[in-house]
Amino acid sequence: MGVLLVQEVAVSMADYHAKWPSTDRIRIADNSVRCNRALFANPWKPRRFMPSNPSSLLPVIDAGLPTGVVEPFGQRLSRTGTSLVRHTLTELQINLGKLCNQTCTHCHVDAGPTKKRENMDAKTADRIIELSQTCESITTVDLTGGAPEMNANFRRMVESFRSRGLRVIDRCNLTILSETGFEWVADFLANQQVEVVASLPCYLEDNVDGQRGRGVFGRSIDGLLKLNSLGFGQQGSSLQLDLVFNPTGPSLPPNQTTLEADYKRELKSRYGIEFNRLLAITNIPIRRYATFLHKRGKLASYMTLLADNYNSAAAEQVMCKSLVSIGWDGEIYDCDFNQMIDMPIGGETQTVWSIDSLQEFVDRPISIADHCYGCTAGAGSSCSGAVVAE
Repeated sequence: MGVLLVQEVAVSMADYHAKWPSTDRIRIADNSVRCNRALFANPWKPRRFMPSNPSSLLPVIDAGLPTGVVEPFGQRLSRTGTSLVRHTLTELQINLGKLCNQTCTHCHVDAGPTKKRENMDAKTADRIIELSQTCESITTVDLTGGAPEMNANFRRMVESFRSRGLRVIDRCNLTILSETGFEWVADFLANQQVEVVASLPCYLEDNVDGQRGRGVFGRSIDGLLKLNSLGFGQQGSSLQLDLVFNPTGPSLPPNQTTLEADYKRELKSRYGIEFNRLLAITNIPIRRYATFLHKRGKLASYMTLLADNYNSAAAEQVMCKSLVSIGWDGEIYDCDFNQMIDMPIGGETQTVWSIDSLQEFVDRPISIADHCYGCTAGAGSSCSGAVVAE
């Protein structure tokens, strides 16, 4: 039986929100598998990843996904002749903690203002810096959170990585730039030549505030204007500013190229804002976003949407094949999403203290589960946006 692909239609942002209202923005082909709602009466209980059976069907943690909703991801890979093995390590993604000044419905990290305990300490930060110095293949360090800038080690980690000529990315929520006590962030990023990847799920205020909280849109626009004033996103400037789009409902992102043109036109005409690239990222059905879907009866149908749109070409280009992710506590994972559901790298708990070198994870298979469909659906998805041409 062939894989059913739901055809994507290139639409403008206005058409996107008109066609799929925020309360029901989901598309399922008429002959695709439907969720048997009776299954929710006896859901498969979430459990911690068992390394002895890494390709078995794993539920979305904390979401109550029943078994049998989609073909297990490992089985799909086998059926399409794809294997996920890390053959090189060029990118180090570091999650500095769950502390954040926002609480967003789509956040797979469960980040928020109360998450003060889940924050990287100085000893762990020092060990990560040390390990990165002995792995010559690493060219990029991606700092994320929460709001990574809220971690006390953020500045010295950036300075260490940049002093060695590494490309550093800061995943910035924009509102942190105007948060009391963090007014230094924008100038610091400019002085250190850090690339900013900023979250802005729409150029319309209601849609952004609905996903990220009241007043977030206005503060995000102010943040972008501040970054523009420092040279970020400006023609002829070396300061890179990319924006991230996440769908506000349970659907695949629209065509990234088309959406980028819409964003550039609308942000320029409405606010005079410029940026370099738009990255369209699929929402991964884990943690807070999975719970959000489950409460609305959309989790199983969203999983079906992702599985029906599986793209083997995208699977070949997933980011975990050249990246490792380190959590705030020093534990190591294949990606940030696996980190959030406690799925350890290679199926075995490893920390920055239990290894001698990050090179130990090269030529190693990658731990997988059904949430991986999110990175392989349609044009694919990564922290750098779509992974194949649309």
